[in-house]
Amino acid sequence: MTEASGLSRRRVNTGPVSTSSSEPSSSTFTSHAGSAFAGGNKVAFDPRDLERDEEESRAGGKIPPLTLMEEVLLLGLKDRQGYLSFWNDNISYALRGCILIELALRRRIAVHKDPNRRRFPLTERLVEVVDDRQTGETILDETLRMMKAQESERMSINSWVDLLSGETWNVLKIGYQLKQVRERLAKGLVDKGVLRTEKRNFLLFDMATHPVADLRVKDAVVSRVVALLTASTSAVPSTAFEAPGTQMRALRAVCLACSAYAASVLDNAFAKLGYEEREIAFARCDDILAEFAAWPFGSSSSSSTGSKKREGPRIAMGSSGSDGREAVLGLLGEVRKEMVGGDEDTGCELVAGVLEVLSKLDSLL
Repeated sequence: MTEASGLSRRRVNTGPVSTSSSEPSSSTFTSHAGSAFAGGNKVAFDPRDLERDEEESRAGGKIPPLTLMEEVLLLGLKDRQGYLSFWNDNISYALRGCILIELALRRRIAVHKDPNRRRFPLTERLVEVVDDRQTGETILDETLRMMKAQESERMSINSWVDLLSGETWNVLKIGYQLKQVRERLAKGLVDKGVLRTEKRNFLLFDMATHPVADLRVKDAVVSRVVALLTASTSAVPSTAFEAPGTQMRALRAVCLACSAYAASVLDNAFAKLGYEEREIAFARCDDILAEFAAWPFGSSSSSSTGSKKREGPRIAMGSSGSDGREAVLGLLGEVRKEMVGGDEDTGCELVAGVLEVLSKLDSLL
């Protein structure tokens, strides 16, 4: 009947596709052009991911989610009230030093590589910008731009900490002061989901406070500091460091403990320790600061400065003993593994200079 009506059924080849044809058959695969499925030739990506990967490979590891300044601020904040102690006069100055340390750890700035620089005190050596790419952190980028603009007339480590803190009599240098650092850091932690913003009434005025929203983040910071300062063996426990693969994680642990000590917020991390454990931990931190506030690291025993200044606290707090000395030596070994070029690592040299500046705060004398 189909033949009479002039219609015929079209035959469909259901067998294997012949390989002799030069054009591929549409039945062999389905094209997904413009999508991220298999076979597609267009995949969406964020260019910032590539920049982040490139930065991590250049820095020698993964950048931690919180900066050193944010961790120090987090240690000082009261969990429920969301504000710092009104009697703490050291944290503002210490946070400016942390900014320089963070830039040095990220390999953005370093001590100017001058063969004659060793004739000057560590804190008076000049700072130079080695990489002016943005970091993604507002305060770090603002500081980096100011330092880059001052490259024609480089300044010392001590001068930069003073200028960023506003501790200068030079009217022409007032513009270098970083303003509202604590509030800006707190808002950054709010954006990262660590803090939240509330308003509290203080008798005559209202003030924005930032209680801790994610206690797990702060507990992790506290646990690392306590593990570092209470270790009893030469092998530093892994719980004292960031996750494996983090950039400069041993030196970051040292800088966190020393900066918190200088900022007078280390007491908050020892809330769960007994009296004797607290005294031993303070003495351990004092030993660590003495070793890392000198260049090369660990050369404080040959220097007369620092030991006399910290003699009073050592007597008051007791001695950490041989176990503490072994732990400090073990920490020195871990940090030296991370250094690039050994004692020629000018970035670590800058870190040592900032720690020496912080060690001279009134609370440590």
